[in-house]
Amino acid sequence: MAWFLLVRALFVLAVAYAAFLTRPFHPSLEANLAAGAALGVLAIWIETRMRSAEVTDLLGALIGGAIGLGLAKTIGAALFWADEGDPRVKFLHSFILLLFPYLGIVMGARKGEWLEPARIAALFRDTGPQKRYRILDTSVIIDGRIADICETGFLDGTLVIPQFVLKELQLVADSADSLKRNRGRRGLDILQKIQKMSGVDVAISDIDFPEVREVDLKLIELARTLQGKIVTNDFNLNKVAQLRGVEVLNINELANALKPVVLPGEFMKVFILKEGKEYNQGVAYLDDGTMVVVDNARRMISKNIDIVVTSVLQTTAGKMIFGRYIEGPPVVQPAVGAAQATASPATASSPTASAVAPAVAVRAQNAK
Repeated sequence: MAWFLLVRALFVLAVAYAAFLTRPFHPSLEANLAAGAALGVLAIWIETRMRSAEVTDLLGALIGGAIGLGLAKTIGAALFWADEGDPRVKFLHSFILLLFPYLGIVMGARKGEWLEPARIAALFRDTGPQKRYRILDTSVIIDGRIADICETGFLDGTLVIPQFVLKELQLVADSADSLKRNRGRRGLDILQKIQKMSGVDVAISDIDFPEVREVDLKLIELARTLQGKIVTNDFNLNKVAQLRGVEVLNINELANALKPVVLPGEFMKVFILKEGKEYNQGVAYLDDGTMVVVDNARRMISKNIDIVVTSVLQTTAGKMIFGRYIEGPPVVQPAVGAAQATASPATASSPTASAVAPAVAVRAQNAK
């Protein structure tokens, strides 16, 4: 760092000495020396302001300024027929010489991301279907289900893992909290598992956005740059990305869509795990985590029983299934039609007719 300050000091002294020798501002040596030193300090200030800019933006500004300057010189040369002694013509030449380089610098800096290696390589790539990018979020990596989805082949395209996501994952893995540390290490193991899968294209992206602090906003900007989709299970990131016009693949929504469809009147076998909140209720869970509330099953805790589904409730948190346990012989599914055909109109209109009719039919057959 000391040598850097030394170089800056030598630069200021060189500019001041040049002004001292040439005297461009004032006959006085002291005035020229001070003006030269001020110009050197101004140049260093501009350099410090440009330090935080992206390299691609600086390169874009340089190219744009050069193009603007060449265009201004071309237009100025085309006005050779104008009277150069006219003050208006002189001003027009000066204005053109300033306007086009300025526009080139500003527009080149704003479009500097087009000079990124990935986009330049895309210009020379063979024509064909556009490459699809799927950008992984930290939460979906730690969750772990993304590895199973990749293994089944349902997630196409290139999986992009940004460097800032890897950095966040490493910070979690190095946390003093044992729970966070285990989650971070699990995420790193999941990434290694995905990279070793055959047929899965994984890319590490070095694109970063220093002016953006939040990782979620960086993911959105990266998805815009690559024109890809964010893979996440974060509800808040899902909403923010949709508001900003970025497509999201939510793992939780996929899991809810893959849950089996259960209709009232169907039969299923469940394991009663605990008692419910209401009287004589039992609670069971399906393999996908769906809660099943069973009436008349409190004393059947820790047993596998057959139940009939009475209703299905879809909530924002997921799906809940309500059923009833019917005592007696095992329920036979084909007997449903016969029981409904022999039931009286009053029984058929009863709310529990669909649950009681199968048992009634079986008992009637046994009595015969």
